[in-house]
This record gives sequence, structure tokens and C-alpha cells, in this order.
Amino acid sequence: MPSDRLVAVSYQVSDAYATMNADVLGTQAQVVFLQRLPEPERAAVVSRAEAIVGWNPGRELPAGALGNAPELRLIQLLSAGADGVDFAQIPEQAMVAGNIGAFARPIAEHVMAMTLALARRLPERHAELAAGQFNQQQLLTLNGAVVAILGFGGIGTATATLMRAFGARIYAVNSSGGIKEPVEFAGTLTDLDKVLAAADVLVISLPLTKSTRGLIGARELALMKPTAILVNVARGAIIDERALYEHLRDNPNFYAGIDTWWHEPRPNSAFRIDFPFFDLPNLLGSPHNSGIVPGVIRAAARKAAENVLSFLRGEPVTGIMRREDYLQLQPDQAAD
Repeated sequence: MPSDRLVAVSYQVSDAYATMNADVLGTQAQVVFLQRLPEPERAAVVSRAEAIVGWNPGRELPAGALGNAPELRLIQLLSAGADGVDFAQIPEQAMVAGNIGAFARPIAEHVMAMTLALARRLPERHAELAAGQFNQQQLLTLNGAVVAILGFGGIGTATATLMRAFGARIYAVNSSGGIKEPVEFAGTLTDLDKVLAAADVLVISLPLTKSTRGLIGARELALMKPTAILVNVARGAIIDERALYEHLRDNPNFYAGIDTWWHEPRPNSAFRIDFPFFDLPNLLGSPHNSGIVPGVIRAAARKAAENVLSFLRGEPVTGIMRREDYLQLQPDQAAD
């Protein structure tokens, strides 16, 4: 017999996704797909929902709907990050859960691709060959290199697994310093200076919160080795844009791979950079597509539905975000 508990899905889904959500949640809840309802009916459904699933329900729902949702206990995001969520709209009794690990494996592959390309200077060597130069110099191997990973959740753990296969030594940083994986060093952001100084490769996979916005600035970059590689697959705003540009410009043997940018396309604005990064030979960029591979959105939707199922069963829910980390954070680009 179907349950009278209600889960609302706020984003547009295909028939295949709708069937999958219904299959996962089974008889634990009634699943309502809000985008299939006339707009005047959506707020009434939200007012009865125990859980909402979406990319960013605050933007996907009618204005004010979240403020009139007394039964709401869980907002489950499709994305891993919550920096685009306006926590001021969310009722106090509701938890917000990120889809932790949903995009980890493809993003870790992207980190490896960028790191290897930059370690072997492939973009530069290619350009030199095209210009008739035959420069065989190579500057970095991952075998024995220190790879520091800031943010050791799903992406960080998956990246460490791939890096270890190349012989890298892993320095892991997370909020607690408690790391279950085999690593050379485990610490927190209080160890940041030590970690930056040791890193041959720095991978940034932290969430963007009040405390991580602008975490890497001119001082932090100056602590790093002049031949280090920085790869950012988290959020652009974790790094000071001017500081990174000037450091790359002034340190030609320091390299950066950037997948997430400071000013990404939004409904009313286009992609832009405020400094001429693409004039620099020591930068490799990608258009925030590190997690986009065939089938990944379907897998992420299933993972999100499974987390909601745990909630409905009274089991532990993963990825709970601390409201105080985000409440005064200006919404940033949509999270992966």
C-alpha cells in the first residue's frame, strides 16, 4: 500500500528519471514531480512535503514556497556543493544534504588528466613543436611527488586513489583531520601553510563556505614551490583571482589547471575573466565540465533518491550541510 508521506522533486525530469525515483523510494513515499504540475498547484504540494529533491529548490520553486513548508525536514540536492543555496529561505527544521560523492569518479579523472598534462608540460611542448622547437625538457613526475588534497570527501578520496597508482605521496586535509585512507599526512586547514610548502601538486576539492572563500591568496601561493601545480575542481572563489593570475604571470614554472571559474555563465550573464589568464602558457582551462560524463546525472539522481530513502527509514543521512557555514555566503555558481 503506497505511503501518504510526500517527497517533492523540484527539477525537470524525464520519464526515465521519474520511474527511477519511484522505484528507489518504492512504497516509502508518494513522489510528486512539481514541474509537471500547473504552477498554482506547486506551492500547495511543497507545503505538505517531508523532503524535496532538486538542484536548487529555492530557485526551482514558486517564490515563498519554502517559507510555507511546515512538514519539510530534508532538502536533498542533486549537486555535491551547497554554495548556490540561499539558506535564509530554508525553514529552520529542514536539513540540507549535498549529494556527496555523486560526481567524484569523473572529477578525479579530470584532475588526473590536468595534472599529467601540466606535469609533462604537454600544452607547451605541443605549441613549441608547432613553432618548430624540439624541447625535450620535462620537469615533474608523480612518482614520489607530494600531492596535497584540500577537501578529502568523495572527490578527494577518489583523486587520492588514482594518484597513489602513480606513486604519489598524499597529504590530505579535511575539516576534522580524521582520514581513514592510507596517506602520508592528515591534517586540517590549521596545517595549510605546512601542506602548501610541501606540495608538488595541490588539488582543491573543498566546498565553498564562508571560511573557504578566498582561502588561497597571494600569501598562500608564495608559500608553494616555484614548480608546483595547482588544480582547482571546487569553486573559483576559493582562490583569489588576481593573486593567482599574478602568481602565474610572475612564476612561469608554476602551473595551474582550472575547471571552475570566478564568473561562470548564468541566466543573465556570460562567462568572463577579469585577468588575461589565457595569454599565459602555464595555465590549462576547462569549462567546469570535470564531472560531466555519460550517465553521471542519472547516477547522481539515484544516489540522491537513496539518501532520501535513508531519511524516510530513519537511517543516517549523508552530506548534511551546516547552516552556519553558508548563511551569509553570497550564492555562487551552481555546484557540481
